[in-house]
Amino acid sequence: MDPSVNDPKLEANLSRRTVLKGFGAMLGAAAFAKAIAPITEWAANISAEEFVQKHYKELSPIDLEIILNRLQKETKDQYGADVTIKDYKAQPGVTFGYALNLSVCNGCRKCAEACHIENNHDRPSNQSYIRVFEMSKGSMDMEKGNAHYDHPVPQPDKFYMPVQCQQCEHPPCVDVCPVEATWKEPDGIVVVDYNWCIGCRYCEAACPYHARRFNWTKPKLPASAINPNQSYLSNRIRPQGVVEKCHFCLHRTRNGRLPACLEACPTGARVFGNLLDPDSEVRQVLAHGAFLNQ
Repeated sequence: MDPSVNDPKLEANLSRRTVLKGFGAMLGAAAFAKAIAPITEWAANISAEEFVQKHYKELSPIDLEIILNRLQKETKDQYGADVTIKDYKAQPGVTFGYALNLSVCNGCRKCAEACHIENNHDRPSNQSYIRVFEMSKGSMDMEKGNAHYDHPVPQPDKFYMPVQCQQCEHPPCVDVCPVEATWKEPDGIVVVDYNWCIGCRYCEAACPYHARRFNWTKPKLPASAINPNQSYLSNRIRPQGVVEKCHFCLHRTRNGRLPACLEACPTGARVFGNLLDPDSEVRQVLAHGAFLNQ
C-alpha cells in the first residue's frame, strides 16, 4: 500500500471541500448535487459522483477504475470523442529532468504548439503550458521579455527562453494548496488532481515561473482535435474552475516515450531523461555543459 494513503496530514485536512463531500455522502449523491447546484456558476457542470469522490491518494484500484470509466463516458457525452483514460504510475529509480540549450533555440514555438495539441488545451485561447520569451541579448530580466511576438524568428539581437513548470524540488505551489490537490510524485513530477482542486488559485500565485493556468471557462475542443490517449493526472480534458500545469507528458514519459515538446523541437534545444541514470543524455549534458548533438 502507498504510505501516502495513510498520511496523517492528509487525513487531518478539514477543508471546505472535505466538509461538503462528507455532507454530500450523508445527504445522498443525487439530492446533494441538486442542493449545491446554485452555489456557483460551474457547480451545475459537476456530477454528484465527482463531488463526493475521494482524494486520488485514497482511491482503491476499483474506485479508480470506476472514475476512469466515468470520465471516459463524460468526455464522449460532452465532446463526442471516444478516449482512453489511464492512470500511469511513477516508475522506481526514475527522476525526470529537462535541459535546454538556449544558444540553439530559435523561438519558433513549435514546443508550445505541440504542448497545446498533445494536452487537449482549450482551442479558442490557444493555451499551452509553455511560454517562449524573446529576450534582448545580455539581459535575463524576464519582466522585459516578450512572449507574444509576431515577427519572423530568430531576430539577430535576441535570444529565446522557453519557460514552463520547473517541477521544483520543494514546490511552493504544493505548500500553499489548502486541500492538497497538488503534490510531488516520486519521479519528480508535480501533479494536480483536477477532481479535487477547488480553484482557489493560491498555487498559481505562489509559482515563481507563472507556470500554472486557470480554466475560466469550460475548454472548447472539436472531437476531431482531441488526443484520445489520456491520463488521469495529465492530459485528460480539465473541467472549468480548476488549475492545470505541465506534467512532463507523464502519459508518454512514464510509458517510455519523450515529451511532445521535445519531439517537436526542430533544433535539438531540448534534452529530457532520467536524472538518476548516469548514462542518460540529460546527465551527460548537465555534467559536461555541452549538448551531445551540437
